[in-house]
Amino acid sequence: MDITVIWAAIIALGIFMYIALDGFDLGIGMIFPFFPDTAERDLMMHTIAPVWDGNETWLVLGGAALLAVFPLVYSAVLSALYLPIVFMLVCLIFRGVSFELREKASRTKNLWSLSFICGSAGASFFQGVILGAYLHGIPVTQGVFSGDPFFWVSPFCFFVGMGLMTTYALLGACFLVLKTEGDMQNRLYGIVWPLTLVLLAFILVVSIWTPLTDARVAARWFDSSLRYRLYPVPVLVALATLMMYWAVKRRHDSAPFVVALVLILLGYIGLLVSIWPYAIPNTVTIWEAAAPRSSQIFTLVGAAVIIPIILVYTTAGYWVFRGKVRHGAHYE
Repeated sequence: MDITVIWAAIIALGIFMYIALDGFDLGIGMIFPFFPDTAERDLMMHTIAPVWDGNETWLVLGGAALLAVFPLVYSAVLSALYLPIVFMLVCLIFRGVSFELREKASRTKNLWSLSFICGSAGASFFQGVILGAYLHGIPVTQGVFSGDPFFWVSPFCFFVGMGLMTTYALLGACFLVLKTEGDMQNRLYGIVWPLTLVLLAFILVVSIWTPLTDARVAARWFDSSLRYRLYPVPVLVALATLMMYWAVKRRHDSAPFVVALVLILLGYIGLLVSIWPYAIPNTVTIWEAAAPRSSQIFTLVGAAVIIPIILVYTTAGYWVFRGKVRHGAHYE
């Protein structure tokens, strides 16, 4: 088996796990403004208190694996996107600090709520900007970033940033539907379907915008054998949308969150198929970017130990804290 492909799959899995898990708790921060009541905000925080920091393990895993196995990508991408990455990390720091201090604060509670909202929104936006810049293409010459440090400041990157914010907000609303009940849950149902429609609009625009502005993407989508692998994706997205409408109309507890994950997975699969086999789209393949085989084997042994441990404690955490979170519940 091709060990480089195995590592590409591991990193792709890590990124998806981060989007799926940390995405919903970032999304909860962004829907805070829809719930100005302090008690409801406390309840929202308590739904993610046991798991939010563990969710970010996947971000650390992805970054470490990229450095160890695809050092060329690590150096080129971080050089190109240093500023948005720093902005994202600053937002995550403010969000983490506000998460801890808001619980203890009294007079400044609203200030820390605002910090939680802005940190969540900012981190989500800059993650989307990073994704948009990556898809749009990173100028690389002889393995070194050769573009302008502000090349990521573009309408497409900002549009993708807002699209990822919508994605996370939808995940957050669906997760809260799963964890709450009563009047709050009913109001959450009221924002799940509009967010779904907005997300579909972003997906449609990006799907049209990308091939129109990049002839190489258009060739991969419509002129190569890959198009047969991509054709089922829009059909499955339409079916998932119908499932979301059914789940919201029937007031199902868990189905909206599952369907939201399916929508994200379908978009993610479409993205992976579109850029394969490039580590940096249209510039560097995964084999050109890979570390020596001996390094890949050495790190794969560590991954074979670490990843099952992460999966076990993540699953255990969600299992222990399963079920509804009610008013008055508290987590230390």
